[in-house]
Amino acid sequence: MQLDAIDKQIINTLQEGFPITEQPFSEVAGQLGLDESELIARLERLLADKTLTRFGPMYQAERLGGAFTLVGMSVREDDFDRVVEIVNSFPEVAHNYEREHHFNMWFVIATENPKHIDAILTEIELDSGYSCYNMPKQDEYFVGLKLAV
Repeated sequence: MQLDAIDKQIINTLQEGFPITEQPFSEVAGQLGLDESELIARLERLLADKTLTRFGPMYQAERLGGAFTLVGMSVREDDFDRVVEIVNSFPEVAHNYEREHHFNMWFVIATENPKHIDAILTEIELDSGYSCYNMPKQDEYFVGLKLAV
């Protein structure tokens, strides 16, 4: 997917934040010189073609009674794609990355309550046939990562 200048401007602007107002898309669209419907249509296209994997708020799950955890798996290379589909089928999985390491699959799970994490990990292990190494968050650091395009 080739991004045009407006797509890049949208992505860069939305990484800075999203207003909490009655018409947030209209407000952002105005900042970008677009109308609300064009902004929404472009976001929908970027999500549909998987240029963006997600558009939404980031919550501190613990403050809402939920939980986060980092999970590592060691998956055979010839079975990696199958396991990716299993892991990514859970809406609670926020990220899933391949790494060049014995533990070559890493993902984050965010749930509405801490007990739900164990249930998801059990399902992933049963469906995939691989062990999940659960590493619950102990401390939180704000990095402020922005990926300019």
